[in-house]
Amino acid sequence: MASAPLFDNILELIRVTSTDLPPDVRKALLDGTAKERFGSRALLALDTIDTNIKMAADGSAPICQDTGMIKFFVHHPVGYDTLTFRKVAENAVAEATSKGYLRQNSVEALSGKNSGNNIGPGTPLFHFEAWEHPTVDVRCMLKGGGCENVGAQYSLPMEFPELGVKAGRDIAGCRTAVLHAVWKAQGQGCAPGFVGVCIGGDRASGLDAAKEQLLRVVGDTNTREDLAGFEQDIVDTANGLGIGPMGFGGETTLLGCKVTERNRLPASFFVSVSYACWAHRRRGVVLDGATDNIVRWLYTDSEEVLPGGHPS
Repeated sequence: MASAPLFDNILELIRVTSTDLPPDVRKALLDGTAKERFGSRALLALDTIDTNIKMAADGSAPICQDTGMIKFFVHHPVGYDTLTFRKVAENAVAEATSKGYLRQNSVEALSGKNSGNNIGPGTPLFHFEAWEHPTVDVRCMLKGGGCENVGAQYSLPMEFPELGVKAGRDIAGCRTAVLHAVWKAQGQGCAPGFVGVCIGGDRASGLDAAKEQLLRVVGDTNTREDLAGFEQDIVDTANGLGIGPMGFGGETTLLGCKVTERNRLPASFFVSVSYACWAHRRRGVVLDGATDNIVRWLYTDSEEVLPGGHPS
């Protein structure tokens, strides 16, 4: 039987995720604002974004009109009742929608009919994984359609005729692919944004791992020196492309890049890029595995790592 605290705590997690950006994302946006020229369209866009963030948090209103795809990442003790968790979370999503914390944003693929409560086949999404701890780590991500549309996957080697280059199966080729994805997005992904990248894996696992990288704290550093340098290079180079906030031009195109590597088949070399907009909505809580009470909130510590350690 589901406990009342579980429903209440998942509902609160959804509310906070949808209406109040975490401190690391806010700081990244403020750092970007400080780089833009006074009177520029880039600065105007970032100032407007800042006002929107504050109004949403003050009124417990959705930060974005696009609720986005709702996904829960759950690490739980062995034997934890994930069937009950799924049902309770679905009920909490429906309640959050009725209360206005989430907009009605889930439609049937072919008919376009809106479910009215953000519940339907494939929504919300769940990723469950057991671990050797008595607590339950629950992270909620709301990823909008605009930024999801500009995600990309590349199969290297690959020709880029518009760039006049060929990306090979090496770190330089991966760099070309990621920057190409950022360049193609322009303002359509609601820049400034964040990119999660997976080098390797298969088509499905690569995109999943890329999206999971977006759960990392913005200011962390990859534990692998080569990937840490890659991440910083992507951000620095992207911010020199002149795309800027909403594609208006400026110094702030990317606020973060997070990269992981997965083993691949010899015949395949995928580079998967998951793009998140400035409204990078992801929050988390740690629950007591026995009582479902909140032990602590996540994304309050810049030194925080993902379950299982740093996802490098």
